[in-house]
Amino acid sequence: MVINMYLLNCFFIYSILGFIIEGLFTLIVSGKFSSGILYGPWTPVYGLGALLTIVISRKIFKNMHKSRFVETIVTFIILTVVLTFIEWLGGILIENLFHETLWNYKHYKYNLGKYIALEMSLIWGISSIFIIYFVKPIIDKLEKKIPKFITIIFATLFVIDLITTTVIKLK
Repeated sequence: MVINMYLLNCFFIYSILGFIIEGLFTLIVSGKFSSGILYGPWTPVYGLGALLTIVISRKIFKNMHKSRFVETIVTFIILTVVLTFIEWLGGILIENLFHETLWNYKHYKYNLGKYIALEMSLIWGISSIFIIYFVKPIIDKLEKKIPKFITIIFATLFVIDLITTTVIKLK
């Protein structure tokens, strides 16, 4: 049960961090604060990406038994592919379910359609390594201080947001 609360807390923390970072980036670039499709202050694709980063890197570091450098390179390659796939799948799902295109990489030099570009894939790989070595240690300390009832409140609000968004946007 402890690991599940840890992962759930991490999902919300990274979803909120992703919302803030992407929102600020969008504000700087376009003049408006925007991130994701939900109404709440979270962008779940970042939470999912962070969870995959945590789980996959933990498995690699635990089972590979090579130098930390080799493990990091393997982790970078695997997570670059996995996170790129998640971004592609998210773009397809949002477009097909809600008839919206939240991002479009067609103007990137090395794009593979609207939702994948080598340039962005490399950013996801670099970001995953940055999360593993720099962000995760800080978040792990913060996560331990989150009371269970706060996690339950966030989970409830998230489900309400997910249902509300789906109902409103599918009309």
